[in-house]
Amino acid sequence: MWILLWTLMGCGEEADKSQQTNDDSTLDTDDTALELDTDDTVDTASFEDTGIQTDSGENSDEEDSGEETCEPPVYDPNPFASGIVDYTPGPNAGFGQDQLPSIVLGPPLGGGENSGSLDVLTLGDGGSITLSFDIPITNGEGPDLIVFENPFIGWYETGVVSVSPDGETWYAWDCDFNNESELYPGCAGTSPVLSHPDNCIDAREPTLAGGNAYDLTDLGLESATFVRITDSNANSSGGFDLDAVVIVHGSLE
Repeated sequence: MWILLWTLMGCGEEADKSQQTNDDSTLDTDDTALELDTDDTVDTASFEDTGIQTDSGENSDEEDSGEETCEPPVYDPNPFASGIVDYTPGPNAGFGQDQLPSIVLGPPLGGGENSGSLDVLTLGDGGSITLSFDIPITNGEGPDLIVFENPFIGWYETGVVSVSPDGETWYAWDCDFNNESELYPGCAGTSPVLSHPDNCIDAREPTLAGGNAYDLTDLGLESATFVRITDSNANSSGGFDLDAVVIVHGSLE
């Protein structure tokens, strides 16, 4: 997908990154005014009834431009992946490996419905990555975690999502990666990513953030500690591209 994506976005220079090698199959990381110039000849009292602002400190360029500011969400405790337990790349992986581990940690950098982010790690055909978190995922009301890839409308690359309470036993959500007519039910990589640090969309809001949301109830689990994403091996051009994973419901206990 990323080869086509670079072409569509005019990011030819970024394509050189795809030449990264796959030497390391496992990564252990134990170790996101206008200013009114008034001089002494101006009688500022004449502005009192006009509404004209004479104090530049209260009238910024940002306000004059009409741009609205937003309040960024507070992510405390950190709900995003904080470490990589294992990374096993498949054939055609490579893009993003030079920025490990940070490229898959922290918040998503969504590109919206019509553009995929380049802040991703390509897993390769059948490749997988296992992530750890600062807090466990807990079973709350509705979705408990969201996986962000970099799809855009009309182009999807699917992945299978699984979780584990202990790193030994794994539970996977069903991913119908052959069912294109219903947009690959259960698979990650089918919903455009809308959340980005610059637009203040909370990545933990399933109805706003984009990405693919998952509920522990479907697996009969009350909590999980690790998340694994595996390329479905039904894609082209390197397969699933991971941007980020966020916990919607977590616990400090």
